[in-house]
Amino acid sequence: MKDLTKAQQVERSISKRFRKGIWAKFIGALQHYNLIEEGDKIAVCVSGGKDSMCLAKLMQMLQKISDIKFELVFLCMDPGYNKFNRELIEKNAKLLEIPLEFFETKIFDTVAKIEDSPCYLCARMRRGYLYNEAKKKGCNKIALAHHFSDVIETTLMGMLYGAQIQSMPPKLKSKNFEGMEIIRPLYCVHEDEIISWKKYNELEFINCACRFTENCEIESGNSARKTTKLLIKKLKETIPDVEYHIFKSIHNVQVDTLLGVKFNGKNYDFNELYKNRD
Repeated sequence: MKDLTKAQQVERSISKRFRKGIWAKFIGALQHYNLIEEGDKIAVCVSGGKDSMCLAKLMQMLQKISDIKFELVFLCMDPGYNKFNRELIEKNAKLLEIPLEFFETKIFDTVAKIEDSPCYLCARMRRGYLYNEAKKKGCNKIALAHHFSDVIETTLMGMLYGAQIQSMPPKLKSKNFEGMEIIRPLYCVHEDEIISWKKYNELEFINCACRFTENCEIESGNSARKTTKLLIKKLKETIPDVEYHIFKSIHNVQVDTLLGVKFNGKNYDFNELYKNRD
């Protein structure tokens, strides 16, 4: 181990210690949801946090051994990071031997002037810039670092806060950028495994990309996501498999029992659905 570079040590930990918890689930998601195809050129979006850095390393490792030929571009959009965050991202990219390409935007300056839903606008703008840059690079797919925990939390948040049953799909075609598709290769990887991977390798990543909450941790504050995380944690005390059950439920939707659905942009209410049943 002493003769290995830090990047090689990290790769070794993924293929050995975290083979079951991270690597196997990463490969499983790629295969089950058919996320990578021959000839793809994929923009791996790196924000600088633990999830996106882990994804970047996994995609890099996969490309070396895959029978499917595909290209990778590692993109990091700088929306106006402070000096410390920018330098930490650059340091980690060098440490992990990830050829990260930066491009600049002024999203934080724009969002700073918005009082109503600045986080929503920021997310929309970031996604748009990433699509545009990936398109310029000749990519047909964007890889995002949403993981298993994000999926189940988003599903539950939709019901508790949004009054809708909606989840986060493993891949999604862009409506505004023709020929572009989002993929989520960490779809089956638990956040706890990524945290363990980070600690085991003694890696330090930025906690939050936002200029206005630079020192935030996901467990701090009074956010809807934090509340949902704590709820799931509490439920696990009496229902140990509750996370798996939530995840499984979005693969097993009993449409005939629902009172309304939205499909391809059109709403169908209960009476309309009931009328068309046998």
